[in-house]
Amino acid sequence: MTDKPRTPDAQLAHALRFHGIDLVLDVGANRGQYAKRLRAHGYDGRIVSIEPLPDLRDALLAEAAGDPLWTVAAAMAFGDAPGEAVIERSAESDMSSLLPQSALLRAMSPSSVVVERVAVPVARLDDLAPAWLGDGARPFLKLDVQGYEARVLDGAAALLPRLAGVQVELSLLECYEGERLWRESVDWLEAQGFSLCLVLPGYYERKLGRHLQMDGVFVRDGMG
Repeated sequence: MTDKPRTPDAQLAHALRFHGIDLVLDVGANRGQYAKRLRAHGYDGRIVSIEPLPDLRDALLAEAAGDPLWTVAAAMAFGDAPGEAVIERSAESDMSSLLPQSALLRAMSPSSVVVERVAVPVARLDDLAPAWLGDGARPFLKLDVQGYEARVLDGAAALLPRLAGVQVELSLLECYEGERLWRESVDWLEAQGFSLCLVLPGYYERKLGRHLQMDGVFVRDGMG
């Protein structure tokens, strides 16, 4: 009998296999940490990673080299309309966002200070994702966009019915100005036909003794 998946990464990879996911759209890929963790825990399907900051995309390309099922797309961000936007780049690159940091985040995490503002192209997922889906029967969308999830999902209205699952960050307190908090995010995704199947621990703030963010993994009702 195989061991039970006990770590969050192992549980995520198991959930993807259980639900037959054959393509992961890795939006907000940073340096490829998420995709590498999936591979380390046995996910062997296709991955398409997208990262808007050019230097991080270069690192991502290096990580994906030699993996024929891991594609790195052009550098871009996603939103509800095509154009250009400015990312506030954090000293901790995985905290960079298209939204301003909240007063809470600035106070609790001075190590996440904004060090520069970078203009990046913005696209709608609806416009680009069909070319990546190919013959993927059960695609999965992972978003790590630091508070910008609602805008990205608004630009993916036509894509959502094709998705077998979605992973988003769920903020318990406002870390970025104007972001959608966890209750509203769960309600919104449930209204689109997805059910929460897995919760993964995220940003724990020791100064407050609590989580500020967690990840929710949702699967489409009736597709499990």
